[in-house]
Amino acid sequence: MFHFHVSPSGDDSGPGSADRPFATLSRARSAAREAAGGVLVHLRGGTHVLTEPFSLGEADSGTVYQAYGHGTPEQEEAVVSGGRPIMGWQVRDGVWTAEVGDLDTRQLYVDGRRAERAWIPGLPGDAKPTPTGYVTDEPLGWRSPGDVEFVHRGVYPWTEARCGVASVSGATVITMAQPAFGWAAELYNSTWEGQTSSGPGLPTRIENDPSFLREPGTFVLDRSRPGRHVLLYLPRPGEDPARTRVVAPVLETLVSVVGARDVAFKGLVFADATWLRPSRPEGFLHYHGNGYYEGGGVETAVLGEGASVTYPAASVTIPSCVTFEDAVGAEIEGCRFTRLGATGLGVSGGADLVVRACDFDALSGGGVVVSGARNASIEDNRVHHIGLEYSGSPGIGVTGTYGCVVANNEVTDVPHCGIVVGPGEGARVLRNLTRDTMGVLADGGGVYLSGPQGDSPENQALVQGNVIKDTRTPYNFALYADYGASWVTIEGNVVMRADNTAVLEVGPPLENVVFRGNFWDADPVGHDNPPSGVSYEGNTTIKDGTELDAATADIQSRAGLRRAARSR
Repeated sequence: MFHFHVSPSGDDSGPGSADRPFATLSRARSAAREAAGGVLVHLRGGTHVLTEPFSLGEADSGTVYQAYGHGTPEQEEAVVSGGRPIMGWQVRDGVWTAEVGDLDTRQLYVDGRRAERAWIPGLPGDAKPTPTGYVTDEPLGWRSPGDVEFVHRGVYPWTEARCGVASVSGATVITMAQPAFGWAAELYNSTWEGQTSSGPGLPTRIENDPSFLREPGTFVLDRSRPGRHVLLYLPRPGEDPARTRVVAPVLETLVSVVGARDVAFKGLVFADATWLRPSRPEGFLHYHGNGYYEGGGVETAVLGEGASVTYPAASVTIPSCVTFEDAVGAEIEGCRFTRLGATGLGVSGGADLVVRACDFDALSGGGVVVSGARNASIEDNRVHHIGLEYSGSPGIGVTGTYGCVVANNEVTDVPHCGIVVGPGEGARVLRNLTRDTMGVLADGGGVYLSGPQGDSPENQALVQGNVIKDTRTPYNFALYADYGASWVTIEGNVVMRADNTAVLEVGPPLENVVFRGNFWDADPVGHDNPPSGVSYEGNTTIKDGTELDAATADIQSRAGLRRAARSR
């Protein structure tokens, strides 16, 4: 096997040896291609800054990129970053300002910590929607209205939209950006218990104007002068512009792997990327999970007598900052995905991919999303504090897969579902621990399945040995088979401290779904009269938490991370 080395302090004119490493990943990629397979590229500690996405294809098959010393006590922290350090700060009235040219970003990181965009809780005064936006009776005083973004949390209980402002006239009349506001009027229409609603309603939060800079640790990007954007940051106590490292993510994609075989990344940190589309006039018209609307019409789902919602005829998925497309035999092991402005890792198509012992945190979107892959394995990963901008994002999501295994992961502190399994065949959701899920939006669970999961006992889904704790919103079903889920066996799981442990009757109805040998602290909704498509057998309800822990100690000991760093 050939070995090459890359260091932020290296030299691309060198041989790439341990004592004379390359400076860039692109130079190491070229050397690996010349070696024609069987190459191990060692990344030395430090920040490897990308100025464009790092792309691998079929010619890169068989190459492994790993942190120097991976798997040993001497492993170095190698960060692959799409960020740009911000310097040249000026300080005025306690606010740091920096001219940043044409920089566009939605995130900022200060000494590695995520800074929030400055915000206010809603429109002041007596505000009302209009056909083109909103009007209020209190002057707004916004300094850069075209940069302001409205957040609409809970349009549906599982939905959170983002729409930009186009302009403000007369200090009180707001015109919203199109097509986002028009799409919102198309998408969000519901009837429930005799009440009808249309459009996104009043915003629940408003972001990104200099007049909102009130809380230390928040920032604003003012783009009102093209090519002369200004970044403003209100520092926390003790921060100093001469010493504090501030990084703005620039790239939207860090790494892209297409059609390669047996490519691996081990022990690396992927950080500092953004996703700019929600800042554009199209906004972010979220519907469910990772899906959002960009026109094309809506359909109506009838939820019961007198209850209905409209939903997208077609939806688009939040992108990922590290992507694998039609890759075979790929391996992502011991990596960290952090400070990313979309989903961390996205896999589409391909086969036999393994994501093992990785950490996902401080992400605007979800942790891992897999679609259309065969025999993928997502195991022993820790996912927490994700969905920081797009609250419907799941910790782990799989859909359209065949034989996908999601096992021994720990998913905690997420705004909606912990693990989501959409339509597919033969998924195995085994021995995962979810805790503190559904922290922001409602109508989901720690483990959520939707749609057909097979068509026979041979290719059905199995949900077994999972522990689901502390599902937090006041409307949820911790272990949730929903929306026509079929061919699923849900067996030997433990559920505690949820609004509802599970539900047996949904619309469209469940078919060929078996609940067997599960333990919970409250009976599922509909347990006393299961519908014809559900078998409910041998389940145990123990309301006392101490007794439930004792009865399920063996199941709980097997769930969650297998690696040494377990968090309970």
